[in-house]
Amino acid sequence: MPYFDAASSLPPHPVARQALLAALDEGWADPARLHREGRRARLLLDAAREAAAEAVGCRPDELSFTSSGTRALYTGIAGALAGRRRVGRRLVVSAVEHSAVLHAARAHEANGGAVEEVPVDRAGRVGVDDFRAALREDTALACLQSANHEVGTEQPVAEAAEVCAEAGVPLLVDAAQSLGWERPADGWSLLAASAHKWGGPGGVGLLAVRKGVRFAPPPPVDERESGRSPGFADLPAIVAAAASLRAVREEADAEAARLRALVDRVRARVPELVPDVEVVGDPVRRLPHLVTFSCLYVDGEALLHALDRAGFSVSSGSSCTSDTLAPSHVLRAMGVLSEGNIRVSLPPGTAEEDVDAFLSVLPDAVRRVRAHLDAPDAPEVPRESGAEPGAADLGPEPERGRAEDAGAPSLTVDSRGKLCPIPVIELAKVIDRVPVGGTVVLLADDEAARLDVPAWCEMRGHEYLGSEGHTYRVRRRA
Repeated sequence: MPYFDAASSLPPHPVARQALLAALDEGWADPARLHREGRRARLLLDAAREAAAEAVGCRPDELSFTSSGTRALYTGIAGALAGRRRVGRRLVVSAVEHSAVLHAARAHEANGGAVEEVPVDRAGRVGVDDFRAALREDTALACLQSANHEVGTEQPVAEAAEVCAEAGVPLLVDAAQSLGWERPADGWSLLAASAHKWGGPGGVGLLAVRKGVRFAPPPPVDERESGRSPGFADLPAIVAAAASLRAVREEADAEAARLRALVDRVRARVPELVPDVEVVGDPVRRLPHLVTFSCLYVDGEALLHALDRAGFSVSSGSSCTSDTLAPSHVLRAMGVLSEGNIRVSLPPGTAEEDVDAFLSVLPDAVRRVRAHLDAPDAPEVPRESGAEPGAADLGPEPERGRAEDAGAPSLTVDSRGKLCPIPVIELAKVIDRVPVGGTVVLLADDEAARLDVPAWCEMRGHEYLGSEGHTYRVRRRA
């Protein structure tokens, strides 16, 4: 069964397995002790730290091992904010950071701190000028991921590091998704990563803090790992994590080129095979192994189950698959379609045949889900030559304003209490009941409608007139 959820976690790399078993025999003792067994364990820990530091691009004494990538982020943020509390209490984050960063930001805000979110464009990329504008005299820390975990877009870390250096603000980089592929760009002050993202064991994270960065580790603090990760370390797992990181980086260049070609195939073929689909994320500045697309009129959970039954393990940022019934914060920040969102992230070694097989079963899976929801048939929308898939040729921009104000007919559809993708399906079913220039007023209290109604208008060639509360207005244009 092809596993296409590498962005969540990778199976253990063969080197990780070998290193783990060997370290279980040699690395069980306390590396802080001076007896023979302790010294042997200390040698293993030091060797693992040196290997990981080389991959990160820092000094060994700047790197600490934590119990997870999430713990590394929490500790890094809390430690930097505490260390620079005299400068100020402002934290700057991008709107598409990992949820661990955003949770830490909310906790900081609840504790009296200030948080500023830097917006992203529709490709999910932060603007360097926007990032610069967010830095103020009282900014204690800025956070920016190296690449997004949901859509694969790479962030301008080098440029952000330059503007942070100019402002005298340390930059924390979440390198969880990219560290297995390449060394992070220079200029960062703190860095966090997670071993299970590159084929190491779970329960191991990395936190690097550059010399000269004011840092006060949050409690509880003990003498281990520079006070940044208290408690007895899982040394065999740490050894396996460092060994597998070195191994995957040796293979990274060749495998990245191969997987990028496969992802390019998915990006090109999905819009050809499936009507009403939007491929999201930057098409060029992206991780080599990840592609995300969203399908109109599709329940995300139903599509995941359909693909799982067909033998493919993928993931989703759709509200339909979320316990909170809210769209992914990443898709929301980008302002893109969230219905039927599918993330395909290929693990190293993925065969071309598996990708082709996925492309062959996807159209029928989408068709079955749409049929079950009684979704309307997808008409062809004309596109300009060379236009991005999902970008409709809307023609000349009409004069904006509410059609009903001009006396044009209006129809109201009440979809309150109905969840994604039903409100948009009901909108699509009635749009032809009003003449060109008329409007449909959609009442929908599902949070996903704020993304999906404007996206539907763009893909279908109609005009989105805006929203007020749970009321959405759409003008028929064709």
